[in-house]
Amino acid sequence: MTASDGGSEARRDEVTPSQALAFARYAEALDLSHAADIARTRALADLGHAALHDARRDGVRGMASDMELRSVAAEAAGMARLTDRRLQGEIDHAMTVIDDYPAVFEAWVQRRIERGHVNVVVRVGAGLPNEVRDSFAEAAIAVCERDVPSRVRGALDALAARLHPQTFTDRHKTAAAERCVRVFHGSDGMSNLVANLPTVIAAGMLDRLTQMGQSVKDARAEGDGAEGAGADAAGSGKPADTRTMDQLRADILGDLVLGGAPVVDPTYGIDRAGGLGAIRARVQVAVTAETLMGRDENPAEAVGGALIDADTARELAGQVSEWDRLFIDPVTRTPVEIDTYRPTASMKKLLMARDQHCRFPGCRRAAIRCELDHTIDHALGGHTHIFNLAHLCQRHHSMKQFTKWEVRQVGGGVLEWTSPLGRVYREDVPIPAVCFTIATTDPPPDATRGGPPPDEPPPF
Repeated sequence: MTASDGGSEARRDEVTPSQALAFARYAEALDLSHAADIARTRALADLGHAALHDARRDGVRGMASDMELRSVAAEAAGMARLTDRRLQGEIDHAMTVIDDYPAVFEAWVQRRIERGHVNVVVRVGAGLPNEVRDSFAEAAIAVCERDVPSRVRGALDALAARLHPQTFTDRHKTAAAERCVRVFHGSDGMSNLVANLPTVIAAGMLDRLTQMGQSVKDARAEGDGAEGAGADAAGSGKPADTRTMDQLRADILGDLVLGGAPVVDPTYGIDRAGGLGAIRARVQVAVTAETLMGRDENPAEAVGGALIDADTARELAGQVSEWDRLFIDPVTRTPVEIDTYRPTASMKKLLMARDQHCRFPGCRRAAIRCELDHTIDHALGGHTHIFNLAHLCQRHHSMKQFTKWEVRQVGGGVLEWTSPLGRVYREDVPIPAVCFTIATTDPPPDATRGGPPPDEPPPF
């Protein structure tokens, strides 16, 4: 995502003096916050280095060295009015950033990337061996410079998988052996149930819970239409079901685990299949033909989720009757066509594959939860075609309609958003983590920006 000041002159009269002052103060606050974050990171790393230096001077090793770190962390925690565990974690993180990722830290100092980028790079790079860390860091910086922190995790995961000397399948088998379910107790009689599962299982569970919740909401809407909004359920004296989707998912999960079937299913307890019990989870998987045929062990991608191992992708492929073949532009690495017999569905599938998520800068809401929006309104002559359609979540769809934010498509699926202050944000087409590319020793023209090569027409 990039920003420029194009159009500011034309819109300056729309900015009130109070807004201009507020934005100026906010820009100053960002500068101060950045300087403070850098200084804090350096100071935390200095605390850790000092503790380790004193430990070596006194000839201590192992646990005694860790005790020195704990002591320093406890002292610093008292100054900061934080817990010593949290402070020691921050010290460890600061030393990792400065000692193990100096290029990433320097890019942060220069404000080429933000703190959130640094945190994601360190988290993803934790599983990489030392010999490939520098290569990963340099490539990761280039990825982070092009997008916001919340949207670089997938690309960095794919980068780390490509650089790791061990195959993704082998690492997945090791990680899957550590799958578990844990409970973290909270306040007010509530706890968090956390399951560490293979990605395809976790994504499928969430999708099935969502479908079940939507089925309950649909049945509730039909009941309201028949009996009147707010009426007691079937005249039984029970209050109307007003649960949110999050509440429904949580309740259905508890019903499935504890009762074996959701008690919200009207056919629960009788000798026939219920409507909710017939729902099956949907997981969209992108995998190359070579991986599908077993010629390599490269990971596949659970779209909207993360990478999955090749064995799981092949097992899923054997359970479905039809796969859609996706054609990737060899230069821009973006989807351009998909095989199917239904033209209308083809367009939808292609756009879902292209967009992956809401196309407002910084938004990560999955395309399957978004709306297809006409960039130029259909009522104003906009065509129903891929060059005039993009996925927007409900929040940003409404913002486009009812605020002064403007958007236009410049070709190749690239969107340009213009803010009320006239700042322009370029929203490039997301690059799939798994795709076909041409074999070349040189990067394709303009590949870092995700747009079409110079002097060539856009692919859409």
